[in-house]
This record gives sequence, structure tokens and C-alpha cells, in this order.
Amino acid sequence: MNSGSPAISPALTAAGIAGLVLVGLLIVRSGADEVAHAMLTLGWRLAPITLFHLLPLSLNALSWRELMPTSCRLNVASAGWIRWIRESINNLLPVASIGGDVAGVRLARLRGVGSAQAAASMVVDTTVGVVTQLVFVSAGVTLLMMRSTDGAALLAARIVLIGIAVFAVAMTIFVWVQHRNMLFVSTGLIGRLLPKDWRSILSDGASAIDEQVVATYRRGPALLRASALRLAAWVTGAGEIWLVTHFLGRSLSATDSLILESLGNGIYAAAFIVPGALGVLEGGFIMFGALFGLPADISLSISLSKRVRELLLGLPGLLVWQWTETHSLLQRKDAAP
Repeated sequence: MNSGSPAISPALTAAGIAGLVLVGLLIVRSGADEVAHAMLTLGWRLAPITLFHLLPLSLNALSWRELMPTSCRLNVASAGWIRWIRESINNLLPVASIGGDVAGVRLARLRGVGSAQAAASMVVDTTVGVVTQLVFVSAGVTLLMMRSTDGAALLAARIVLIGIAVFAVAMTIFVWVQHRNMLFVSTGLIGRLLPKDWRSILSDGASAIDEQVVATYRRGPALLRASALRLAAWVTGAGEIWLVTHFLGRSLSATDSLILESLGNGIYAAAFIVPGALGVLEGGFIMFGALFGLPADISLSISLSKRVRELLLGLPGLLVWQWTETHSLLQRKDAAP
């Protein structure tokens, strides 16, 4: 096994299996025939839905790129390539949604970015991603409460708001830690969720990474641009839901699509320990989709279309990642003598 290949944690594997079982149960409960019909109706239309995701993916890549020092900043193509592989790993492998970020640091290093700069940009990028996601989910909940005073909608809004509050406190603590040269605390906690082969990437040169993290936060304009691009990516992602419902003849408005996407993002974030939020995301879409009058099979099809998109983009990403790691390993062996 090369250094880029993860040794999967048994706990994460068990969570992934449980998620798959839950997905199967939800399909049966929602009507397997209806769900199958909806997915067959989408058919070739899953291709443009998948291609549409390249837009938010590109915005995310540009956001991360803004956080790198100009002296070693990746070009746009390399940033987009690494972002694609990061998403592929996080979506398809049981690595608690952070393994792709660790692999991204390694890939950035292979592209000439300094170790400390690459790790620091990833730490701040993760922070920017979660903070802007909280803003996006909060905006969606606000729109939901403005849209309807129905008891079910208000209950859903309260549940999501509680989750937002918890995450906001957690992120405040995380940012506080980053500013006080305590990166080893967060990497120690994260490292428990990762394979041993990847832990050294997080732990090496912690003090240098801490310095670069603080320096990144001090580049105010770059941080604002990164945040704006990341927020735009979250908003743009709502177009995927609009396309699915449009193709299935149950079109949601742009506002309703944005609300549903934001609620789905809230569920995905809360279930980060479950690989790909398997089962949890599907159940959430069924619950929240009902607020917009969507039957269970349509809501489930929205989630399943996201799964198909993850496979169509993710499987090639994993193959490219393994090829890159193997090529790098062979180069190091050739250079060893």
C-alpha cells in the first residue's frame, strides 16, 4: 500500500455499511417502483446534472486558491484538479469528510507548494467552508420561516437552528485554537479519525503551520474573496436541485430549491462522521421535501441523483489520485539510489 492509500477505520466502515442499509430501507419505504421510475426518467439527464456541479466545484477551488500566498499560489487548473480529487475522496471513501483535505495537502506539496503553506491554506479553507456553510444554512432557515408558518416547517427550522448554534460554538473554539499556536490539539483529534499513514502529514511542523495559519487570517482581502467565492458555491449548488425537480416535472422555484439545498447541507454537515452522510441525507430530503409538497420518491430521487453525480465524478477522481500517488512513489524509488 502506498502512502497515499488509506487504511480504512473499522468504525467508519461500519457507519458506511449502516448508511447503505438505511438507504435501502428508505427506498423500499418510499416505494421502490416509484423511485426506480423517477431515476429512469432522469436517465441521460443525470449527465448535465453532473456537469453542472463543476460550477460550484470550480468556485470552491478558486476560494481555496485565494488563501495561498501569492509566492506559491497554484494555477487555476491545478487548484481545480486537486479540489476534484479532494471531493472524490471525501464523498466516496469512509474518511470522515476530512481525508480528502489531507490528501489535498500532499498533492499541493507535489505541485511545489510549501508544506506549511499547503497545510495552513487547507486549515483555513476548511474553516471558511464551515463558516460560510453556516451562513448559507441560516439564510435557508430564515427563508423557510418567511415562506411558511406551518408547524412542521417551524419545527424543522428550530431543529436546524439548534444544530447551527452548536456548530457556531464549535467553529468559534476552532478558530480560537488556530490563533493560539495549538494546532497540535486539533490535529490530534482529527488524527484519530484518519489512517496512520496520513497522520504525519498533519503533525509535521505544527509550529510552522500555526504561523502560516495566522498569516493567512491576516490577509483580510484574500480571506474576504475566499469567503465570497465559497458562499457563491453553496448558493450555486441549489441549481442541482432545481434541475432534478425540473426534469421530473415537479419544478421548485429558485427560492425553494435554495432552501432545500441549505437544509440538505445542514444535514450533511451534522452527519460528517457517517461516510457521505449515507442514509441520513436521504432521510433528511424526504422529511424536508415534504415541506414543499414533494412526494417521498421525488425527494429520494434528489438525493440519489447527488449520489450518482458523486460516483460519476468521484470514481475517475479516485483513479487519477491513485495514479498520481503511484507515479510519485515510483519517482521516489528511482531517485533513492
